[in-house]
Amino acid sequence: MGDRTEEDDPASTVLDLTSCQLHDLDSVEFPPGLVELDLTANRLSTLDHRIATLSNLRKLSLRQNLIDDAAAEAVPGWTSVAALEELVFRDNKLTKIPDASIFKKLLVFDVSFNEISSLHGLSKVTSTLKELYVSKNEVTKMEEIDHFSELQILELGSNRLRVMENLKNLTNLQELWLGRNRIKAVNLWGLKCIKKISLQSNRLTSMVGFEECTTLEELYLSHNGISKMEGLATLVNLRVLDVSSNKIQHVEDIQQLTRLEDLWLNDNQIETLDTIAKDVAGSRETLATIYIGNNPCAKSTTYIALLKEIFPNIQQIDSETFA
Repeated sequence: MGDRTEEDDPASTVLDLTSCQLHDLDSVEFPPGLVELDLTANRLSTLDHRIATLSNLRKLSLRQNLIDDAAAEAVPGWTSVAALEELVFRDNKLTKIPDASIFKKLLVFDVSFNEISSLHGLSKVTSTLKELYVSKNEVTKMEEIDHFSELQILELGSNRLRVMENLKNLTNLQELWLGRNRIKAVNLWGLKCIKKISLQSNRLTSMVGFEECTTLEELYLSHNGISKMEGLATLVNLRVLDVSSNKIQHVEDIQQLTRLEDLWLNDNQIETLDTIAKDVAGSRETLATIYIGNNPCAKSTTYIALLKEIFPNIQQIDSETFA
């Protein structure tokens, strides 16, 4: 066997300095062949100039530091690091999207948990991007995202969005996370690859708008103002449906769904379970979990026994689990 080289040694390609409470990197030696650099949970307020020389770097995490806009201004000059594929600025002190235009192969870009008020600047980010995270900021408008034709995950939860827009070109999108916003209506333009959608804690009063998303597997709509279950009959691949904490009075439009495994109906206004066997007929064999508590119908002492009888493979009803 030949001698091991520095490139064969994982220690020379991955440097994890998570939770070292570093204020700077002066005492740190960077292996020249570094591929991954994780600086999560430190006290960094500036970006060490030596990072810009790491030509093999593919993943850089600056999560949970003190990086502000001024410090991030160094990034466009990192020409030697242009092949970076993952850049994480999550949980810092940014008020705007950092200029990431230098990275032509970027796949993951995370600027969640900052104080960003606008998506202005995303138009400069390469269209190769597959995952974009901008949750827990102050964003008011979905903009400068329509060129992300390869995007698979879009996370914009916990912002100030009121309108769903500029999604029609995201033809490869599989996950859309928009929980904790101010959205009143669903506008999805029939995303053909979408598998997961979260619109929890918004201002929806209607479920209309999901009909063309036939690949959808998980749909989360809890904590809205929805009074009627509709637009679900075409979602034949749906496995998880969460409509808890709404104003629903009747279980409907899911009779034909044959793959449903988890159904969250708790905290609504459902008066009776007399027709539940018919209402969820298609999923009688597949349903494993159902939440029905905090509805008028759950005041009955026999509702758990009734549901166990109807759904032979049920594993959990509210907080009660079965072997």
